[in-house]
Amino acid sequence: MTPAVLGLHIGGSKTHAVRSDDSGEGTGVEITEASANLSSVGHQGADAVLRRIASSVGTGVEAVCAGAAGADTPASRAVLSALLTEHFPGAKIDVVHDTRIVLAAAGLDAGAVVVAGTGSVAWGRNADGREARSGGYGYLLGDEGGAYSVVRDAVRESLREYYAGLEPGTLVQSLMAATASADALQLMDSFYAKPEPDHWAGLAPLVLELAAEGDPAALRIQAEAAHHLAALARQVLGELGLELPLVMAGSLLVNHNGLSSAVARKVALEDPSSIRILTQPPVHGAVELARQLILP
Repeated sequence: MTPAVLGLHIGGSKTHAVRSDDSGEGTGVEITEASANLSSVGHQGADAVLRRIASSVGTGVEAVCAGAAGADTPASRAVLSALLTEHFPGAKIDVVHDTRIVLAAAGLDAGAVVVAGTGSVAWGRNADGREARSGGYGYLLGDEGGAYSVVRDAVRESLREYYAGLEPGTLVQSLMAATASADALQLMDSFYAKPEPDHWAGLAPLVLELAAEGDPAALRIQAEAAHHLAALARQVLGELGLELPLVMAGSLLVNHNGLSSAVARKVALEDPSSIRILTQPPVHGAVELARQLILP
């Protein structure tokens, strides 16, 4: 019987877990839980989520790989690894940054990935095993091109129009309606009153859908996001001396063709088709890496 392994994708807003009991594509248990991200929910919050996951997936797990947003330092990975060891005693444990599982989910050992979800980051590894990273510093220091940044730019657009004495455009009207704001000043107050990135990131699809419809303000914001994401990808590719492949992942790039196409054109002007969009959830890359932990 093939040993059971567990893959975890721990993002800023949710945790996706898949237990696999075979060596093919089938899975035994799949769970979506609240985030177990230490920087988002703290030690107790992460512990509670992992405890529920362990209870749901059952016993007999021999290896666990967790791809976690924000797992940037040996210290942060060690804390998460200790929690996983507590909930999966006897299992081999590996904690990696969530960009690593994207590459594995695409079936690649070498290449680069650019991710745009709530935040943004690029990461890559060449055939010699050398790694490089760009971005992923969190919403206070970066994350340009991510969902929070897109919505922040839309709030800025509302203030620009307001102080220029202009009537709110379609984008600003839609944003005010979505937030029950009477005007740009109330929208700004709401933005400061509830600054949590996940709260505002959820409005990014509204902006990108309006861009797809040709709204000028939304198109400008989309172009700015594409510029930042392409810059992240080019930096990683350049540092590693890599040609393509480049894998695009994260909800903004996977679900919004206008943005992903703009990024592809900026990174590979001659042949944007050489850039791929991840076609399966990143957690399957974590399953594959967990399986490699117990290969003979």
